[in-house]
Amino acid sequence: MSLGSPGNPAQLNAEARWDAFDPVAYVRKNYRTVLPVDAEIISIVRAHFSDHFRGFPGLRVRGIDVGAGANLYPTFAMLPWCDEITLLDRSTPNLHYLKQQFDRHDHGWDAFWRELCLDDAYATMHGGPWQRFGDVARVEQGDIFALVDRPEQWQLGTMFFVAESLSTSYERFRKGVECFLRSLTPGAPFAAAFMEHSEGYWVGETPFPACDVSESDIRDSIKGYAERLRIYRVGEPGEVRPGYTSMILACGFRRAGNSRMALPAGRSDL
Repeated sequence: MSLGSPGNPAQLNAEARWDAFDPVAYVRKNYRTVLPVDAEIISIVRAHFSDHFRGFPGLRVRGIDVGAGANLYPTFAMLPWCDEITLLDRSTPNLHYLKQQFDRHDHGWDAFWRELCLDDAYATMHGGPWQRFGDVARVEQGDIFALVDRPEQWQLGTMFFVAESLSTSYERFRKGVECFLRSLTPGAPFAAAFMEHSEGYWVGETPFPACDVSESDIRDSIKGYAERLRIYRVGEPGEVRPGYTSMILACGFRRAGNSRMALPAGRSDL
């Protein structure tokens, strides 16, 4: 049964069992090896970022990975250009996993770094990923919707499989995308990935909600806040798990304007 089926009460972000999220099981199931879809996403994102920053040699920026969870390759994709990267996540187990990576990292992520190193911006980075990760990454507990109070704070951003994977509410999906994009400065490059028509997902023995969104829903949620937006369909249906039709990758730049954010009246932890 879809966790977001029409007629079912919406399951909101604050109601999901985030502290029961098992990052070790999640990594084992999803990132034990570099799947073809991972390689495709990495190739697009590394070109998007490196092509942009090639025009600004020596520029150093602040980055953010929203809903970092137990996935390091979005952060790795930002490493060559960042003096600071915020790894934002709500789940206590995910935060613990991320903090562990500073001292005893999972070597499985090295294969993802090698995919990035097909571009010289990564291959020539002094010290490789782990030294730079230790120097610039900052793990922070926080909710995506709290970014409403932090507009235009970061000059580079990623958000992978977050906005559609935190509740069954379409309104919350759109607000999550908005909060992410408005947290970026005008002109900031970004990459965001989504599961199209996700029916929800399991981590270990625990189910988590998802919002059923289409490619057009994803495009519509982004286009008002982005310019030079490109949308890619990547991977095959069910390549990672059952219950979705495609992965959607959106790459673009934060549009100037639309600086003020306001959540609807009522609860702020939806």
